[in-house]
Amino acid sequence: MFASTKTLLQKAQRGKYAVPHFNINNMEIMQGVVQAAVTLKSPIILATSEGAINYAGMNFLHCLAQTASRLASVPIALHLDHGQNLETIKKAIALGYSSVMIDASQDHFEKNILRTKQVVRLAHRKNISVEAELGTIGGAEDLVSSRNIHYTDPEKAREFVERTGCDFLAVAVGTSHGAYKFAGKAVLRQDLLQQLRHKVAIPLVLHGASAVPRPLVRLAERYGASLRGVEGVPDTQIKTAIFYGITKINTDTDLRLAFDAAVRRALKQAPRDFDPRHILGPAREMIRKIAEQRIRLFGSGGKR
Repeated sequence: MFASTKTLLQKAQRGKYAVPHFNINNMEIMQGVVQAAVTLKSPIILATSEGAINYAGMNFLHCLAQTASRLASVPIALHLDHGQNLETIKKAIALGYSSVMIDASQDHFEKNILRTKQVVRLAHRKNISVEAELGTIGGAEDLVSSRNIHYTDPEKAREFVERTGCDFLAVAVGTSHGAYKFAGKAVLRQDLLQQLRHKVAIPLVLHGASAVPRPLVRLAERYGASLRGVEGVPDTQIKTAIFYGITKINTDTDLRLAFDAAVRRALKQAPRDFDPRHILGPAREMIRKIAEQRIRLFGSGGKR
């Protein structure tokens, strides 16, 4: 049985750490992040985006996550990330996801409220929690993209939460989706985050916060990747964001980079080996290492 995302985040809010949210697209990614969570005794949120669902199928990903939840010794929640299609959201609710996200952040304020309230009504009937988003972060990843960052207004955030009844809120404080996040170094609006924390009592979520580790980038480039201009969010800024109230942090780009680097190396080092286990096994192991780094950074180890 899946853990309650809302319960995990409320516990993190009290304990002043962040629960890791990892996007999964296939079995190897899921196995890697779950093994990291088990090793470090951390709660974990497995997330399926609409892009991942289009690729692998919601039922398939749900079954993978269900198996992991049944076998693992740590709490595992299953979350629908960046839900925009109402039918997809309804299906996730029917399947028994722990939580769903309604991303109506591109809509104007009143329409965002209207769409979010609709999903809250549907999900709460099944005791499923809801993540909403106010403000937009830049960049592009999966099926989500935005040209500009529109910072979350603290007063509007307070009104939004009161009127929608959402359970946790994704906020825009300067992060960006994807590996090509910033023209220069990342600078998060920690002052804005403090204001949001004072106005909003529910758990706050940080999207677009992958680190894009330099050793991982160099490894991928060594074996053929072209990643000029990639930039992530420094660990120091993540730690400060957690201190100021972030309780859920999404990671996707770092997992993709780890998978890519490991597969490229495996193919290059053994060009005559066509066994998929020898190609994908190293990718799973690399993902485990990256997930462990994130768990340690977020402070969720030992919090199962």
